[in-house]
Amino acid sequence: MEKRIYPQPIESVSTPDPYARQSFTDAREAVDALKALYDRNTSFLRDSFDKLGEGVDQQRRYRAFYPEVGVSTSSYTQIDTRLSYGHMAAPGHYSTTITRPDLFDSYLTEQLRLLMRNHGVPVTVGESETPIPLHFAFLEGTHVDAGVADRIQRPLRDLFDVPDLNATDDHIANGTYEPLPGEPMPLAPFTAQRIDYSLHRLSHYTATSPNHFQNFVLFTNYQFYIDEFCVLARELMAKGGDGYEAFIEPGNVITRAGETMPHEGSTLTRMPQMPAYHLSKPGHGGITMVNIGVGPSNAKTITDHIAVLRPHAWLMLGHCAGLRNTQALGDYVLAHAYVREDHVLDDDLPVWVPIPALAEIQVAVQEAVAEVTGLSGYDLKRIMRTGTVATIDNRNWELRDQRGPVQRLSQSRAIALDMESATIAANGFRFRVPYGTLLCVSDKPLHGELKLPGMATEFYKRQVSQHLTIGIRAMEKLAEMPAERLHSRKLRSFSETAFL
Repeated sequence: MEKRIYPQPIESVSTPDPYARQSFTDAREAVDALKALYDRNTSFLRDSFDKLGEGVDQQRRYRAFYPEVGVSTSSYTQIDTRLSYGHMAAPGHYSTTITRPDLFDSYLTEQLRLLMRNHGVPVTVGESETPIPLHFAFLEGTHVDAGVADRIQRPLRDLFDVPDLNATDDHIANGTYEPLPGEPMPLAPFTAQRIDYSLHRLSHYTATSPNHFQNFVLFTNYQFYIDEFCVLARELMAKGGDGYEAFIEPGNVITRAGETMPHEGSTLTRMPQMPAYHLSKPGHGGITMVNIGVGPSNAKTITDHIAVLRPHAWLMLGHCAGLRNTQALGDYVLAHAYVREDHVLDDDLPVWVPIPALAEIQVAVQEAVAEVTGLSGYDLKRIMRTGTVATIDNRNWELRDQRGPVQRLSQSRAIALDMESATIAANGFRFRVPYGTLLCVSDKPLHGELKLPGMATEFYKRQVSQHLTIGIRAMEKLAEMPAERLHSRKLRSFSETAFL
């Protein structure tokens, strides 16, 4: 019988030098300290991996920890009651682990500045007790030579920490997290490892770097919209940008303002599952557009990951089935309520939770429709109807006994049906990202109005450009609002994290 040789247990753990916790009264200095600590610890893991591939002793484990920022208050400080974030609800110690402080520089600086201003207390920076997984320590775009891994004789998990999915969850955002006695309360809605997981997934699904994502996100379920977005973006770049500084396509292909051709990145031969395109502005103030394809699963997947970037708003632009005989193909539907029969979020956000319309979004979208179409007041009602949108997970629902679905749709007063809008709105509600929906009626299955091939081509030529222009204009209106107005109290629960 073959004799097996088992590796000896590892008893030695190598870590960077201990980091003395520091206190800061300046947000900029605190973020700089987070950057330095994060860079030091991730460099340690990368260097250790490289040395192992060169034949260094493998009887040692290598470990480094995420940075942590913490803050304490002993008072029920009376802050401006109009604020929805930037303050702690009760006395206690709050903390969160931090990753990629370079990517989140502006976000972290603003959140810490608000805490210091509203409570008059310093923040502390130190090392957490959460190890950084080796996979998340590599620089974005790093290619690991398979030969290096082959030269490492022991299982990687013996030598480094790896992603722990048991600790990568949404309990904080879902409102189900309960700290153990003596543990600090959460300062932010996502932990560092949860964020790292999503950043890697974003690169995989969209083929663009998380660095390129903008704070205002459009989702669509048709490639026609992406094609039109690309045409518009390239025209903007050729004309000087009109406030936008670059257009980024999958493969991180970058065309800068004033240019007609890209000079960075590599054009892909195969598109990713949900390609993303970005019209960038300074401070991530531009617009990202993602083709999520069809179905609630994709809609949940992409919003699960984009949410960690803490965008200021997202909006669904897509096609839907019109459910009313008074609607015409090409009419718009502005959702003010949702029937959730998508089921992908049932375990995270019960269906009995209402998903309210957000006034800031609704007003911006309605004003954009009026501006682009040239209609207003009562005339606007001819082409746009505000009402309930139903989202289902069965594209061919018409092929089943229609009595049940049709009765539910009628009782809910639904005016449109699709497969993504309620999912995107519900995940916006869950993650405190302002959300909205503007759909375009492309067929009326209950009334026998289906698009014939020639009709479909003409419909898309006519409607897609106008619909996209409306979406972009609505996002530009939202970008003009102060962040504290857009991120209103409507999306905050009883006990909220201080970070947005």
